[in-house]
Amino acid sequence: MKLPVSTEWLLHCATSLAQLEPGTTASAAQLAEYYDLPAPYLAKQLQSLVKAGVLSATTGPRGGFRLAREPAEITLLQIVEAVDGASAPYECREIRRQGRGALPAEECRQACILAVKMAEAHRVWRGSLAAVSLADVLADLPPSAPARTRSLLTGQTRPPGEDALR
Repeated sequence: MKLPVSTEWLLHCATSLAQLEPGTTASAAQLAEYYDLPAPYLAKQLQSLVKAGVLSATTGPRGGFRLAREPAEITLLQIVEAVDGASAPYECREIRRQGRGALPAEECRQACILAVKMAEAHRVWRGSLAAVSLADVLADLPPSAPARTRSLLTGQTRPPGEDALR
C-alpha cells in the first residue's frame, strides 16, 4: 500500500502542532516553510484535518492551525483517514472467475481467500494506527524536539524557568 505524500505532510504537521504551547497556532505558511512544502497545497490539505476535527483553524493576523483536541485524543488513524479515507486499499475483482483458469461458480461460493487475507491485514494496520496517539508520538521524541520545534516554527521560546537547551 502506498499512501499519498500528503499523508506524511499532515502526520508531521499535526505532530509539530502538538509540540506548541496550548493556544498557540501556526499558519499554513509557517508549516510550509518549516518543512519546505508548497504552502497553497499544504493549506488545502490542512483543511482536511479541520473537517475531521483533528485541527481547528482561526483567521486573522494571529490566525493559524492548532490541535482541536488533546494529543492523547488524536490517533494516527484519524489523521490518515482524514487524508486518505477509510476504504480498504485492496479490491478483489474476482479474477478467479475469469479467463482460461476460471473456477466454476460452485468453487467460488466463499469469499476469495486473498480478499479475506488482504482485508485482515488492513484491519490489523488500522488497529495499529488507532492504538497510537499524538501523545504517544510526542513521548518518543528526543527531549529537545519540542523546544526546537516551537522556536523554529513560531519563534516561541520555552516558558520561564525552563532550561534554554536540553
